[in-house]
Amino acid sequence: MIRLTKIIYIFLSVLFFSINSLAEQHTDPSSTVSANFGPEYPEQQWRLQSPAELGLADEKINRLFDLSFADSATQAVVLIKDGFLVGERYADGYEESSYGTSWSMAKSFYASLIGISIDRGEIASLDDKVAKYLDYFSDQRAEISIRDLLDMTSGLEMPDHKHEKMFFSSDHLAYARAVGFEKPTQEKFEYNNVNSMLLAEILENATGQKADMLLRQRIFDKIGLTDVTLWRDSAGNPLTYCCVDTTARQYSRFGLLFARSGNWGGEQIISEDYVNETFSEVWTGLESSTIEQDRGYSLHWWISRHDDEAVIFNASGKFGQYIFVDRENDIVFTRITKYHPTGGSVQDWGPLRYVNWLGSVDFRRKAAVWLDSIGLIELNSSIKTPGTYEDGTSQEFFENYSDIIDALVDLSK
Repeated sequence: MIRLTKIIYIFLSVLFFSINSLAEQHTDPSSTVSANFGPEYPEQQWRLQSPAELGLADEKINRLFDLSFADSATQAVVLIKDGFLVGERYADGYEESSYGTSWSMAKSFYASLIGISIDRGEIASLDDKVAKYLDYFSDQRAEISIRDLLDMTSGLEMPDHKHEKMFFSSDHLAYARAVGFEKPTQEKFEYNNVNSMLLAEILENATGQKADMLLRQRIFDKIGLTDVTLWRDSAGNPLTYCCVDTTARQYSRFGLLFARSGNWGGEQIISEDYVNETFSEVWTGLESSTIEQDRGYSLHWWISRHDDEAVIFNASGKFGQYIFVDRENDIVFTRITKYHPTGGSVQDWGPLRYVNWLGSVDFRRKAAVWLDSIGLIELNSSIKTPGTYEDGTSQEFFENYSDIIDALVDLSK
């Protein structure tokens, strides 16, 4: 009887201690509730949180947004902090469901698939020679590595039009295959769309699947980025250097994946080592014709700021598309410009194919708009392709770029 009483006493003591410990965790503000439930990730919709609850000042957010909307080309901005949506703003006529087009932000998306293929053993290393996956790289291009492609140091030919003419071809991959060798690898940074287009064939040969299908299955479906259009050319090749259409909120999911070092809800989608290598300085002091600030580049991501004050990387697209990632402060800031979708997901130039060989890229774009204005074609019905008109072409955002980055850094002060 005495032994039974002691057992009951010990049991009740342990139970009482456990209850007290739980009560202390729920009443103490410093308790590890977040450790029990893990960091916040969006499900079908982003959860909202006020800036004050996350330690952000309204006036600082307003300054960031005001600077962004000083440019009339801005369609939307979205700010994510600690996995919560804390602010967004849209131009008149646009809303949270309005699509933008990524342009070259897509480069960052498709480059991440290389990291996943390395994790899976489908690709051995970033330093693998491209010739291992593309047999026609058996010529002067034989020394080019996958890393060279991703760091924009391949040495492939770089004409004055910077291969933007590829966008107007019917078979973008055939165009990329024909681009020859010009200079030694790793000698010079040259932002070359061909480097990125070649990823389509590298990934397909390494995995047996088209790159856009891989992007859906291995990343987008896992992070809830399912409301999206992935463009192909008219020959059926995924456009791995551009052209992913979705909303500003949805683009921010990809930013959060990198802010969280490749982890999503406990699943390591991209290895942390690959994200760390991506968010390292490779090229620095890069000048721009539109932005008066030195920038850097690494594995298909741009470096906006890398100093003792802040480390901010961004996916960047033509005309002013951005996903900024401040990994240390768990902040994602997305900005896209005005877009008028033509529908479809396979590029079809329609009647414009007869004039697509004329002049510069800018001339062709303006010619298409002019032909539309005089009624010879209807851009929104005659052709199927991503496109940005004058109303979505940035100017002030580029001019204010340094101030915008300063405002983004200031959020966490």
